[in-house]
Amino acid sequence: MGTSLDFRKNPSTVCVILGGGRGTRLYPLTKERSKPAVPLGGKYRLIDVPISNCLNSQLNRIYVLTQFNSASLHHHVSGAYRFDRFSKGFVEVLAAEQTPDSEQWYQGTADAVRRNMVHFGDWDEMLILSGDQLYRMDFRRLLANHRRTNADISIAVLPVEERQASGLGILKVDTSGRVIAFHEKPRPEQLRGLETEPELYNEFQIDAAGRPYLASMGIYVYNRRTLEKQLLETSYVDFGRDVFPSSLKSQRVQAFLFDGYWEDIGTVRSFHEANLQMADPHPKFPFYHDDSMVYTAARMLPPTRIGRVSMENSLIADGCRVGDSTIKRCVLGIRSIVGKNVHMCRTLVMGADYYETAEQIRTNKEARRPNIGIGDDVIIEDAIVDKNVRIGSDVIIRNPESVEPKETDLYAVRDGVICVVKSAVVPSGTRIGK
Repeated sequence: MGTSLDFRKNPSTVCVILGGGRGTRLYPLTKERSKPAVPLGGKYRLIDVPISNCLNSQLNRIYVLTQFNSASLHHHVSGAYRFDRFSKGFVEVLAAEQTPDSEQWYQGTADAVRRNMVHFGDWDEMLILSGDQLYRMDFRRLLANHRRTNADISIAVLPVEERQASGLGILKVDTSGRVIAFHEKPRPEQLRGLETEPELYNEFQIDAAGRPYLASMGIYVYNRRTLEKQLLETSYVDFGRDVFPSSLKSQRVQAFLFDGYWEDIGTVRSFHEANLQMADPHPKFPFYHDDSMVYTAARMLPPTRIGRVSMENSLIADGCRVGDSTIKRCVLGIRSIVGKNVHMCRTLVMGADYYETAEQIRTNKEARRPNIGIGDDVIIEDAIVDKNVRIGSDVIIRNPESVEPKETDLYAVRDGVICVVKSAVVPSGTRIGK
């Protein structure tokens, strides 16, 4: 839109990534970790996506706000994102803390930002992001549009079909891009009149045929004065429910139209499918981008070793050992170990945090405990195998009828997907499902 995208001389934007609440919809993957720390795509974590989008947009002052099971997130971020001493860049995790002013947990996304204002230093604009979404965006274009339109607040929006609209926050936008109304998960009869004029789509060079509605992506830009007034002079606790809707009458709120891949990874099913799509011949979210890489922790792992394997549409991360097996539409995470005669399909294996030593393997044998990884003669379908899981030989894990049985110490079924919990020990001969 005719605006320079070189932001290297502009240090006024601070990025805040909201780590989310308890992540109950992703349970049991969030049983021992925060939602942004959930492993993704074999070698990444969810938090790597928004951080990488920031870094690729030349924005390197980044805070991650979290409060539940934050230890693994701290460990990952501190190890993965280190800037040289001459740079002003940082990625810092801010966990909920007790202060003389408040001894409570964060009450919502807005409350989390409010209570951390003292830590953010000097800034003119705040870019507020979610920690559990999968997408690529050049935030410089969002910020350029924000400044060009003299907006107080900007929000990134996505064209969607009518069938999608009822599950999202839908905005009414005029031909200048100004937001004039907001409806959270509207019923079909409430959609009438919320369609977006074609002129706005044309301005953003978007072909939105069949997608007349604009949905909130939960990505905001706030000017400092506007945000401080809304947070420090009110008791609002949530951006999507309280702060943003209350701004429409008193502030200039501008929409920024985005038309790339975007997935809100809020459920086990959506998380499972998003990972498997990465292994497709033409993935919706490919990692093969020289100019918009997804960054993560650097690991000194050996090459993956593969036996006589029949494999289709799968991803295998570094440091794996795979025996003579059949693998279809699967993702194998770092240090995954797969035995012989294993038949695995539509499965995400998160891998392991370490290799077992020869002494540990001898101890496992004496205790009749499986080694970390997947043993011989195993069948796994439509599953997520969390980190450091031990699966013995002659095991079947599948759920063809998508039955959701009672949760056990070994696994839980969510949205039809069997999730073998982190560090579970599945004895030889176990049958999960039919």
